[in-house]
Amino acid sequence: MSAHPNPLLGLPFEGAIEDLGPEYWDVVESAAFPLTRLRFRNDPLLHQLGLDPGGVSDDDLEAAYGRFEGRAPLLALRYHGHQFGTYNPLLGDGRGFLYGQLRDRHGQLQDLGTKGSGTTPWSRGGDGRLTLKGGVREVIAGEALQRLGVTTSRTLSLIETGEDLWRGDEPSPTRSAVMVRLARTHLRFGTCERLQFRRQPAQLERLLRHVVATHYSHLQAIHSSGDQLLLAFYGELVQRVARLAAEWMAAGFTHGVLNTDNMSLAGESFDYGPFAFLETWDPGFTAAYFDRDGLYAYGRQPLVCEHNLRRLQEPLAMLLPRGPLEAALEPFGEIHAAHYRRCLLRRLGFAAAAPVEAAANLPDPVPPTLRLLAGWPVAYGRFFAALAERVRAGGLPATADDLGPFVAEAPAPPRAEWLAWRDAWWQWSHAARPDPGSTAEAAISACLQRWNQPETPIRPVIERIWAAIDERDDWTPLQQWLARTV
Repeated sequence: MSAHPNPLLGLPFEGAIEDLGPEYWDVVESAAFPLTRLRFRNDPLLHQLGLDPGGVSDDDLEAAYGRFEGRAPLLALRYHGHQFGTYNPLLGDGRGFLYGQLRDRHGQLQDLGTKGSGTTPWSRGGDGRLTLKGGVREVIAGEALQRLGVTTSRTLSLIETGEDLWRGDEPSPTRSAVMVRLARTHLRFGTCERLQFRRQPAQLERLLRHVVATHYSHLQAIHSSGDQLLLAFYGELVQRVARLAAEWMAAGFTHGVLNTDNMSLAGESFDYGPFAFLETWDPGFTAAYFDRDGLYAYGRQPLVCEHNLRRLQEPLAMLLPRGPLEAALEPFGEIHAAHYRRCLLRRLGFAAAAPVEAAANLPDPVPPTLRLLAGWPVAYGRFFAALAERVRAGGLPATADDLGPFVAEAPAPPRAEWLAWRDAWWQWSHAARPDPGSTAEAAISACLQRWNQPETPIRPVIERIWAAIDERDDWTPLQQWLARTV
């Protein structure tokens, strides 16, 4: 045990959700686990929360987030949701709860939310537990998405808990774990849908004013009218979700279960279950084995997000006229397209697109990139990583002809698509660096390194990492992958 007070228990927690009243949550108790063994700690997040990671021991983390010593109340949040198109009024936090809320170093309120911490009134017969493999996957998802520029929650800690779990989608028995997630909020579109289902407009308005004050406070200085403030909130949420969908698409990420209960009112990506990264470019790729109709396929994610925002209009219409809500949703496609292009350009090494475009009449490199990836059976993430490595090792090519196919062990690309992409990319790189060795040349290489991952966690990569843990209790592959990612 720690010889000093646990710094995690002395954090300045706030009662923002508690203060809303018991209509929005239930007080719960955590499970008692046979053991607690820390398997992952996220020291950058400890620093973000105002702590010196060197002063937080592994036992401090196990005590706070595995044994849940000295923390109350713990809250299971209530919500409903549309799941694969069907409304479900029986949802809510079923295997996790809100551990607490506190301000980070930037003054932003952050939620500490658990997963696998035990049963709640909303467990629906489940055991309230998380498999260790599921926890490892969520660690990987958050860290990969953070690296790829996606607005995302991240895992603060993962603790193995010593129980045998039985699951239909994993070889069983399998190991158990509890994790703590850092997210801007665990309030969801489905939180609002529940209040519409219960015909509680006053409680919805109370909830939304809390969300605005907490996560959209800048709007309060602009809009004094109640209706205008809530409309402005919805309009900015549309923008945030449009950008989020663009970030997923540029990252090659498929969430898997884009139900309304998995859509955050802060516009942040969170709750990673059957996610997957693209192996090769395929708009029809699905992450969840049970998504047989491809409803949440990779290429449909922007449409689904827009649809979920339209679903959110239904509870908001208890407070606001429908016409202005529809008008606020109209820019979704334009915002998404512009941000997607920006995200893909930086994966290509061009963070400052506007100055380059202003300097010359250049072909847009984004369409030929997508055409090349559609016709070349090469790993999506590997394409960008190999480009980054080519430029890091050899510098920018002096001529377009100096740039040959750079993905090792890949088949030859289709000639027409390759030449179109090569020439467009080279022209952009040449326009950005009028002289070899210029600052702009170094900036392209730095941009490629920043916005691309050496190894994208596609399914075979995750299975390789998990096999080492499962078969030999060897955490080295995960640690090595994380070291290359941050």
